[in-house]
Amino acid sequence: MAELLVPAGSLEVLRVAVIYGADAVYIGGEEFSLRAKAKNFSLSEMEEGIAFAHQHGVKVYVTANIFAHNEDLSGARDYFRELNRIRPDAVIMSDPGLMLIFWEECRGIELHISTQLNNTNYLIYNFWRRQGAKRVVSARELSLSEIKEIRQHIPKELEIETFIHGAMCISYSGRCLLSNYFTGRDANRGECTHPCRWNYAVVEETRPGQYLPVFENERGTFIFNSKDLCMLEHLPDLADAGIDSFKIEGRMKTALYIATVARTYRRALDDLAKDPALYRKNMDWYLDQIGRCTTRQFTTGFFYGKPGSDAQIYNESTYRKEYIYLGLILDRRGDRVKIEQKNKFLAGDVIELMKPDGRDIPVRVVSIQNEKGEEMESAPHAKQVLYLRLEPDVAEVYDILRVHG
Repeated sequence: MAELLVPAGSLEVLRVAVIYGADAVYIGGEEFSLRAKAKNFSLSEMEEGIAFAHQHGVKVYVTANIFAHNEDLSGARDYFRELNRIRPDAVIMSDPGLMLIFWEECRGIELHISTQLNNTNYLIYNFWRRQGAKRVVSARELSLSEIKEIRQHIPKELEIETFIHGAMCISYSGRCLLSNYFTGRDANRGECTHPCRWNYAVVEETRPGQYLPVFENERGTFIFNSKDLCMLEHLPDLADAGIDSFKIEGRMKTALYIATVARTYRRALDDLAKDPALYRKNMDWYLDQIGRCTTRQFTTGFFYGKPGSDAQIYNESTYRKEYIYLGLILDRRGDRVKIEQKNKFLAGDVIELMKPDGRDIPVRVVSIQNEKGEEMESAPHAKQVLYLRLEPDVAEVYDILRVHG
């Protein structure tokens, strides 16, 4: 069965991705990564995360996939020398100029070619294989039949990685100019402001000031606004196409989101490997679980042909939130568990423990203490360390705490 590749925007989320079922995790450093607004990893955090993942048999891939301008090149060689020292399993790249430095400085680390390079045919794949690439990430615009044809025309050792879940981009394989045009923040250098989620109208050039809606409700018109990709119901088709790595989008997502998606796809993939009938039988559980984090409406993207208007969301740009993330259990102190609190809750509340094995267990917050050992009636919305006594006392390190929204 294919690798389950899960994103992480911080060291905390990396640990969650590993514990909740990832075979591999991809992360970004503080430089040369296309998610500048994510927390991202310092080199020391990256080193710690790689060590943690490797202890659990999980690989780590580092993204260095910006399209660099001249001023971006300063420090690149030192950065890749540091990557060579801390030894991620692969580096995901787009810029051939940066690849020149990678090849000189990162010996024995795999090169993976980013989807940003619009990898749409088997000749492109074979080209990158000749340049030393181990894996190519397919363009998001490919159908399953196209991916299957690519698989038939490339060497077996060249791997195909494909996005199967998460946000879609209005631009071809994410190479967007809108953000740079409107705000001066370049999506191709990691600073996307997501203008595809904004409200738009059409203006006829001889009628300035007359804004014509394309389709609207009381909130406006969202003509560039794509649904999210979800292929939970189609994993056999993905496997049949010869994909080696199933990639989840979302390096800016919370630990709750990553835990939910990783756990759900892990269970689905394991069930499919055991027995396709078991996979079909448990489909309602998968679909119920995937909706228990922050989601948008879902689509199958380009996998079954060019998507029509049903792949867009015209009447809103908001996400649906079924559950609220309260915190991640970091440690224990006697009969109390330690968390960094993310959202408000009260002593006496019934919340839920989300466990990596698929169980969701209701527990009552018996009491709350701050770091000084002082009792608190409530945990206001602030990033503070708290110690909770829960009933029943079944919490373990890395369990997620959440409450229905």
